[in-house]
Amino acid sequence: MTIQVGDKLPSIEVQYKTEDNVQTINTDDLFADKKVVLFALPGAFTPTCSAAHLPGYVVNADRLFDKGVDLIACLSINDAHVMQAWGEQQNVDDRVMMIADGNGDFTHAIGMEIDRRSVGMGIRSQRYAMIVKNGVVEQLNLEAPGAFEISDAETMLQGL
Repeated sequence: MTIQVGDKLPSIEVQYKTEDNVQTINTDDLFADKKVVLFALPGAFTPTCSAAHLPGYVVNADRLFDKGVDLIACLSINDAHVMQAWGEQQNVDDRVMMIADGNGDFTHAIGMEIDRRSVGMGIRSQRYAMIVKNGVVEQLNLEAPGAFEISDAETMLQGL
């Protein structure tokens, strides 16, 4: 079942990489006492994700923070090393937290998996963005397969 507005996000461990090593964080801690814009995409270094989705959040980070967002997080079914390397290549600095859902546990738990095996990508995340307040989904913008119209930073700014 796909997560809905008003639902609490499940408690799942995800990872991110610091300069020194890979860190594990529980989503309960990640979203606790914060307003978070979480956006997910099919894969690091993929065309739309690299050309538009992630860069839009980097460029608009200050505007999102000015609207009361405490954290902007990018999630993909990639490992923490890949997510960090992609973040460095995209110059995210401390504006966007690059979250690795390496095994797809979080993506599966919220019902956002998409089967991309026919094109050699395996099981991936659907493209979406959500506003999460203290672990509860306040807004959810789920893209149609292949689309990039409502999960961009500009659209999320309008929802704040």
